[in-house]
Amino acid sequence: MTEQPPELGRFLRARRAGVAPADLGLPLGAGTRRTPGLRREELAALAGVSIDYYIRLERGKETRPSPAVVDALGRALRLDAEELAFLRELAAQAARGGAHPRPAASTSRTVRPTLRRLLETVRPCPAYVLSRTNDMLAANPSGLALTPGMIDYPEKQRNTIRYTFLHPQARSLWPDWEVKARSCVAHLRAVAGSDPDDPELAAIVGELAVKSPEFSRMWERYDVRRVGNGQKTFLHPTVGTMTLSHEVMEINRMEGGRIVVYSAEPGTADYDAMVLLDMEGAGLLEGSCGARVLTVDAEQDADVEHGRSL
Repeated sequence: MTEQPPELGRFLRARRAGVAPADLGLPLGAGTRRTPGLRREELAALAGVSIDYYIRLERGKETRPSPAVVDALGRALRLDAEELAFLRELAAQAARGGAHPRPAASTSRTVRPTLRRLLETVRPCPAYVLSRTNDMLAANPSGLALTPGMIDYPEKQRNTIRYTFLHPQARSLWPDWEVKARSCVAHLRAVAGSDPDDPELAAIVGELAVKSPEFSRMWERYDVRRVGNGQKTFLHPTVGTMTLSHEVMEINRMEGGRIVVYSAEPGTADYDAMVLLDMEGAGLLEGSCGARVLTVDAEQDADVEHGRSL
């Protein structure tokens, strides 16, 4: 039976396949290359290690690469800072070998009352709270209405990455759906680097791998990127086209939790679209569960004391 290479080996193989030899000044040689990207021997030479050592590393036979070797491989593969951090974490996991796994991080899903008040305060700006794996734990009215059809999911199934790949309205919502989808997958890869045994991660990855061929294809690319600030354009079916800036802020004492807030310059068409979106979202919530901030596990949240801060 053929052994599957470990995550470190899969990552190295995927990334060397994505590096064009010409970009590194390597000769293409005669004939057609059978291997996409870099050959093993080329990467080994660029990193200053023997080909035998590199093969053992990629196949999982060598599990304790030195920090210098890991960094040399990162430079040869032209990894950026975030990708290099991911490679270092995979190397650390390989060294642990599963004998002494790192304790799983806490995955609190409790949304504090102060966070819910903050979501209300920023209206009409769409805003929501996400878990480490992008479960939508709470949202203000425009935050919920920003992704049309999200309210049709049961509350505990509201996940922005599930929506991106599986909801029928998602592909028409973002004009650059492929870029958006790859960003989602890269975020999950980054989560996998820090906590590969997270059961919530395993659940969402397993579901999407079965249900979405596009997700499976992107997952095998091993792109790594935490989602940050920027702009997104939405082709919203009820309020029209709008381009919104977004800020992503980590939440204290909520491992991996983030609050995402979208905004637009007052007096612009984008801002007016946000106001309409907020009105639409308030109507959705009024019709489904009363006009309030959407919160998962609302009964549990009500027991959280009000004196805590972000």
